[in-house]
Amino acid sequence: MRKQRHSTLWRVWLAGMALVCCAFPTQAQDSLRTSRMEEVVITGTGTQHRLKDVPVQTEVITRRELEQYGGRSVEDILGGLTASFAFNEDDMGAQMQMNGLGNSYILILIDGKRLHGDNGGQNDLGLIDPARIERIEIVKGAASALYGSDAIAGVINIITRKFDRDGILLENTTRCGSHADLRQHNSVGLAWGKFSSLTNFQLQHSDGWQNTATEDPRQTEFPIYDSRNKTVNRHTNWQVAERIDFTPTSNLSFYAEGSIYRKRIYRPSGKYPAVDVKTYDLQYRNASAAVGGKWVPSDKAIITLDVDWNRHAYDYVFTAITLVDGYDPWGNFTHYYPYFPGQSNLQSDQRRTMGHLKGVFELPAQNRLSAGLEVRYDWLNAPMRVDHDGTVTDHTEALYVQDEYSPWRILQLTGGLRLDRNQQFGIHLTPKLSAMLSPMDWLRLRAAWSQGFKTPTPKEQHYRYVREMNGTYLYLGNADLRPQTSNYASLGAEVNVGNLSLSVTGYINKVKDMINLVTIPNYRAPEEYQAQYELHKTRQYENLEDARTVGVDVNVRYAFRDFAVGGSYSYLDTKAHEYDTDHDRMHEVVIDGMAHHKGSWFATWNHAFKSGRGKSFEGQSANRQVGYRLGIGLYGRASSKRYYQINGDGKGYHIWRLTSTHDIACRAISSRGISLRIEAGVDNIFNYVDRTPHGLHLGTTTPGTTVYASLTLRFKQGQNKFQSFKTNSKQKYNEED
Repeated sequence: MRKQRHSTLWRVWLAGMALVCCAFPTQAQDSLRTSRMEEVVITGTGTQHRLKDVPVQTEVITRRELEQYGGRSVEDILGGLTASFAFNEDDMGAQMQMNGLGNSYILILIDGKRLHGDNGGQNDLGLIDPARIERIEIVKGAASALYGSDAIAGVINIITRKFDRDGILLENTTRCGSHADLRQHNSVGLAWGKFSSLTNFQLQHSDGWQNTATEDPRQTEFPIYDSRNKTVNRHTNWQVAERIDFTPTSNLSFYAEGSIYRKRIYRPSGKYPAVDVKTYDLQYRNASAAVGGKWVPSDKAIITLDVDWNRHAYDYVFTAITLVDGYDPWGNFTHYYPYFPGQSNLQSDQRRTMGHLKGVFELPAQNRLSAGLEVRYDWLNAPMRVDHDGTVTDHTEALYVQDEYSPWRILQLTGGLRLDRNQQFGIHLTPKLSAMLSPMDWLRLRAAWSQGFKTPTPKEQHYRYVREMNGTYLYLGNADLRPQTSNYASLGAEVNVGNLSLSVTGYINKVKDMINLVTIPNYRAPEEYQAQYELHKTRQYENLEDARTVGVDVNVRYAFRDFAVGGSYSYLDTKAHEYDTDHDRMHEVVIDGMAHHKGSWFATWNHAFKSGRGKSFEGQSANRQVGYRLGIGLYGRASSKRYYQINGDGKGYHIWRLTSTHDIACRAISSRGISLRIEAGVDNIFNYVDRTPHGLHLGTTTPGTTVYASLTLRFKQGQNKFQSFKTNSKQKYNEED
């Protein structure tokens, strides 16, 4: 029965792909593919390349695709526009998976800088404002030689929009949707002479939703069908960010930037103490600051320096009188200390300071050399959850070098080596090699091999956490953990013929000493926990013997005139060896969250309409020059069953989405630098909802059919010449801002 259901699911996916590929004529005119392939990307090698010439396979989500899709969050965007990702969004952040490996193996960058928001191994992607994103670059596979720890599965680099031109920029985007979903974005840009400033504000709110009131029967003493636990809780977060740039000369520039971020998660309280009674909300407090500069001493050298500091703090904010472990006003640790409504209790405070000096040099004989020095210092304070007086630290220094060599026009070779020295684990070398062969203008062949290296985090080594869930669950760090290493290899081909782009990449990633939570006998728990609690289950971070992911990614796109169609497919298989304490032996398991098949597809149409009597804008009187551009998009995403070791498997699904965009221009406002954009759409058209008991909705947490609409108003000084709307739209979509 299961095989039949999965077969039906993928017949639907193939039918959708066939529909979007056959619904339009095949004669190509005014293609947008060429401009897409001319996109300049930087993530794969850390240096600039056109997308078609980058020697490391790179997937790009452009600004045009972002605007057409209208995603409410980064999770929504990545999950809907590429098949390589899977998400389970919860209170602790985005439980993300990329080609079989989870959050702690995926490095997320914002303009080349590491995102800092790790909480329980998860990232709060609410720190990223979707309205600020210019494009997203995705590089799959171990990239540790360039980026260090956390890049074993791959790198996601989110490039934000910049303002560096003379004049004024004022921008407002308001997006409203089902379940009181509100997304507010505001930007104020000022540029004068050698200085420029960009201030950004974002607000995100949702009332959350409840897909089921039934609790997991394995975690309750009796059936519960009226729980108040929500699938996604009500939450509000906001952020203010500022960046100042100073360019004293044409070859020298400096910047300073910072941000403040707050998030509150409101948890409803029910009537079942062991299941849904909540006496505190969750609060996150983030802050960041960075300074840096770029010097271009000649047309053959670029030197950059960046120093940044980040903080991520996580608190309980009590809503009822609660007895928990805490510190009294005199600083003494006390079991069952009383907290009253409005008081807070720090759970963890993570801070990171990094310095990065990098140089890129053009050398003779078609060589480009990149070299860098990195210093990183991590500090964790968790009074309730960490030994060593609640504070642990870690620091790493690294040197890396990379050479890009092109002995012939059709061949590009890249080799890199990184030397890490960690405070606890000493010195480690990480190499990488890649090659791209272009025997014909329409064909690119790429091959890559790289190693990954990841040291255990302070949390994985020292964290201790007690959770009451129809019994006491104890989670333990492990000071004896070993670093994780990996070997990644890939082979791919890319074909660009006319308006058709097709890429196929196969890969294998072997991870040694992979760190994961493992259930251990309760008698191995520390004696103080055995004496204080009647433990139901004890879980500890352990090194697995090994793990392996293998898969194939396929991407196809066809663009012609006003139409674009395409999709992506990802096949994945994972295996890991885990020690079975009950039977004193190793046994083979899948990595949690794996789905063998995932797919996404799209069909879009964009057209600029002429106004009045069939004349072009230029041929009309000034007071009648009005333009309208309409965009319509149909999107789908699907996943087969997701496998889990403990909580049962997540159901397969397929979800469809319809979007529309409306750009309006007229001489009266465009001549003053004002633009207007409206977006509206329906997600999950066929109202799919996973009604499995709370905590077991492991396929998708979608609430069913939702609707949204957004309005963007933008004023930019200096646009004093009215041009045809079609020309402006073409420039907007095909050029970098």
